[in-house]
Amino acid sequence: MNRRDPIAILGVPFDNVTTPETLAIIAEMIASGQPHCAATANVDFIVQALEDVELRRILFDMHLVLADGMPIVWASRFLGNPLPERVTGSGLIPLLLAEAEQRGWRVFFLGGTEQSVAQAAEKTLAKHPRLQLVGAYSPPFNRLLEMEHEDILRRIHEARPDILLVAFGCPKQEKWINMHYRSAGVPFSVGVGATIDFLAGTFQRAPLWMQKTGTEWIFRMLQEPRRLVKRYGKDLWVFGRVILQQWWHLKQWKKSPASAHPPAVSPDLPGLVIIKTPESLGASEVQRLRADWQQAVELHDVIFDLAATKMTDSTGMGLLIRLRKRSRELGHGMVLVSPGTQMQAALSLMKLTDFFAVEGGLSAARLRVKTETGGTQLSVRTQAETLVIRWQGEVTAETTPDLTTRTEGQLKRLTTGQRVVIDLGGVGFVDSTGVGLMVRLRKYALRHNLRLTFDQPNANVLNVLRLLKIQEFLLSPPTP
Repeated sequence: MNRRDPIAILGVPFDNVTTPETLAIIAEMIASGQPHCAATANVDFIVQALEDVELRRILFDMHLVLADGMPIVWASRFLGNPLPERVTGSGLIPLLLAEAEQRGWRVFFLGGTEQSVAQAAEKTLAKHPRLQLVGAYSPPFNRLLEMEHEDILRRIHEARPDILLVAFGCPKQEKWINMHYRSAGVPFSVGVGATIDFLAGTFQRAPLWMQKTGTEWIFRMLQEPRRLVKRYGKDLWVFGRVILQQWWHLKQWKKSPASAHPPAVSPDLPGLVIIKTPESLGASEVQRLRADWQQAVELHDVIFDLAATKMTDSTGMGLLIRLRKRSRELGHGMVLVSPGTQMQAALSLMKLTDFFAVEGGLSAARLRVKTETGGTQLSVRTQAETLVIRWQGEVTAETTPDLTTRTEGQLKRLTTGQRVVIDLGGVGFVDSTGVGLMVRLRKYALRHNLRLTFDQPNANVLNVLRLLKIQEFLLSPPTP
C-alpha cells in the first residue's frame, strides 16, 4: 500500500498511519517473507532517545514506528502536521492476534516473566483457540550483552514464527530486536513492553473513556506509582520543553514566507545525481516532490543541495529521513550539502546531525557520498612494534559479520605479548552488536595474552558504551 510521509517529532520519524493501515502494512511484511522490525514509541521512548544515541538510531532505522500515546498525536497537531491517531501496542496486539488466528500466522511470545508469559499464552489461546502460538519463552534475566542469544535464536528458528512479540522493556527490547531481527528471519518483530502483562491479566487497561481521552497514562501510573510517577514527571517536562523549542523554531521560519524556487534533479558524476531543494520544504512541497526524489534514491547516489532551503517542517524532515533509510537499505550514498543556518539548527534540534552525512560544499560531498553506504572499512599498519587496526564507518549488526572475520584474522597472526590497538577514530556509530564484537575481541586478547586497546572513540561511541555499562572493561589499559 502507498504510505503517507512520516512525521518527524524531535527527529523520530513516526509513520503517518491509522490502526487498520498498520495491520495492512504488517500483512504485507509477513507476505514478503523478509525480516522487518517495528516499535510502538511513546513519550518515554522519545525522552530516552534524546540521551541514548543507539536508541535514537534504532528508531530512525525501524521499518515502522507507531505513535503509542496521545501526547505524541497532540504534539503533531501543535506542530502543524497532525498524525491521524495513536496506535498503541496494547491496542494493536490483540487485533493482530485475532488477525493471526484468521490468516494462520505463527506467533512467538518472547520476554516478560515466566509467570506472565505463561499466563499470556494460556489466556490468548483460550480467546483464540485456532491461533498458532508456536513459542512462549521467558529467558533468564540478564544484561543485554550477557543474554543467551544463541539459545533464544535457536528456539525462534525451530518455531519459524511469522510474528515475534518481544517484551524486555524499552530500550532493551528495541536493542535486542535490532541486534537479531535479520538473523532471526521473522517477517515482523515488534517490542511490546507491558502488553504481555495486559494479555496475562497482570495489569488492567484503563477504561475506554480514558483511552479515548489520552489519560490512560494516569491509570497506569496509579497501578505502579513507585516506578512510574518520577518517570512520567520527567518525561512530560522534557518532552513538553523540547516540543516547544521545535514549535518556536518552525514558527520563526514561517514568519517570512519563502518565495518559489523550482527544484531540480540533475545528473552529476556517473551514478550520482544532485537534487536542489526548494526554499520551503513543507507538506505541500513534499507531496509534489516525493516521487521524483524517491526515484532518484532508488537508482543513484544522491547529494541534496540545501543551500536555497530556508524553511522545513516535520513532514519535510520526515521525508529526508525516509530517503536516507532507503538509500542505506540499497547500499547507496546520500549526503546533505550546504545547509544554511536554519537547516543546521533544525538538524541539531531534532538530533539528526549524526544520522545524515553533511558537508559544506559540493567537492567534499562528491568525495563523501561514495563512503556513505553503511559499510565499514578496515586498514592495518605497524607503528613502533604495535599493530594498529583502524575501523572506518559504522559498526552495526549489518557490518559486524564481515568486520569480525577480518579483525579476528589479524589477531590470529599475532604472537603472545604483542600489543595491538583498534583505532575507533573513524567510527561514527556503534550499536550493541558492535559492542558485543568489541567485548569478544577483548576477551580473546586476554585469553591469548595479547595487549589489546581500543583507542579514539568519539562521543557517540562513548554514549553507547556508557549506557551498556561496558566502557571500563573495554577502554581500560591492557595488562602489561
